[in-house]
Amino acid sequence: MVTQALPGSQARRMQTINGTRPPGLGIRGLKGIVLLICCALVVVPFIAVVATSLADQRQITEAGGYVLWPHHPTLAAYQAIFRGGVVTRALLVSVGITAVGAALSVTVVALLAYSLSRPGTWGQRSVLMLILFTMLFNAGIIPNYLLIKQLGLVDSYWSLILPTLVSAFQVIIMRAFFLEVPTEIIDAARIDGANELQILTRIMLPVSKAVIAVVALFNAVAYWNAFFNAVLYINSSEKWPLQLVLRTYVVNNAAVGGDLPGEVLPPQHSLQMAILVVSLVPICLVYPFLQRHFAKGVVVGAVKG
Repeated sequence: MVTQALPGSQARRMQTINGTRPPGLGIRGLKGIVLLICCALVVVPFIAVVATSLADQRQITEAGGYVLWPHHPTLAAYQAIFRGGVVTRALLVSVGITAVGAALSVTVVALLAYSLSRPGTWGQRSVLMLILFTMLFNAGIIPNYLLIKQLGLVDSYWSLILPTLVSAFQVIIMRAFFLEVPTEIIDAARIDGANELQILTRIMLPVSKAVIAVVALFNAVAYWNAFFNAVLYINSSEKWPLQLVLRTYVVNNAAVGGDLPGEVLPPQHSLQMAILVVSLVPICLVYPFLQRHFAKGVVVGAVKG
């Protein structure tokens, strides 16, 4: 308030002394240019993918593979991939795996983090060290495959969910958040007769919506984008998730038309880009609803952990 009452030059000098002087016009302009470039690097490729999925063969050929603005947009590629049944089935598989996997992950991580955040828990330090150990070392592909095979989970949807059910990083974040809850509230709940499960469900989780949203988003994105476990454990093409179908059709440049009925098909490149768009849209729709909790949840875990 004192700085505002001073003349312009004195106020700027005082802000410089206090380390609060705003950046000059040139610095702000440079930041704006850098921000625009970063946004363009993200947005332009996405626009090109969507536009190519709507373009015809002639325009794709003239543009050299990717189109930024289709002259005669058409939904033929989307109609073709959904009419074929492969993408529709894979989309349902991915949605089911993501929903079940994210829900189970949040539940297990919350239970584990709560038990590790309560002083006096039996074996707390040993379990915490074991969890931290998994952040540095893992068994490897072959031992993991042998374990899944011994459990009888090969060619099962559970082989896509259970191996990545618990993340040590997420346990640390949620545990740090639980440690912030005042112990007086928990003690008061115990005096009122609440058990540990009631304390977790009625006190800890309602005040931890930010970190729960972060963990749910991390798991949802991980399950949605995962394809390597499907390559290892899934033998039936009917159980392929969407990302494995996308990898087969786009990365391996497989012919999408082989699984689609009809003799006249849209351009192969349009079909591939349409599958890519279908794989991107669900996460893009979910993220805005969780984004407001994202920064708070991650920062708390990083600072307090």
